[in-house]
Amino acid sequence: MLILMGYIHIDPQDVDAFVRDVQAIGLSTKAEDGCLFYGITLDDRPTGRFLVAERWRDQKALTAHLARAETLAFLKDWGGRMKGDLQTYEVMEDMPRSS
Repeated sequence: MLILMGYIHIDPQDVDAFVRDVQAIGLSTKAEDGCLFYGITLDDRPTGRFLVAERWRDQKALTAHLARAETLAFLKDWGGRMKGDLQTYEVMEDMPRSS
């Protein structure tokens, strides 16, 4: 399993447009084969910082996501306007915690 965690920073003036675009792509991304979790949420409006948390079954699933026309269009539109601070972690064993 792959976990992507970190922040995306955009111009604070673009926050509302970015939120709309993330919401538009989010539903279809969550339905993709191999997407276990997908979340991008506004963390700090004045600085334009968003928290990113994604879980993918494997690299193949993430690669397929990044090759989708919808993802490519999103990255074409926002790629030059985002500064990312994301880390990718490979998890070898999922150990759920019980309460």
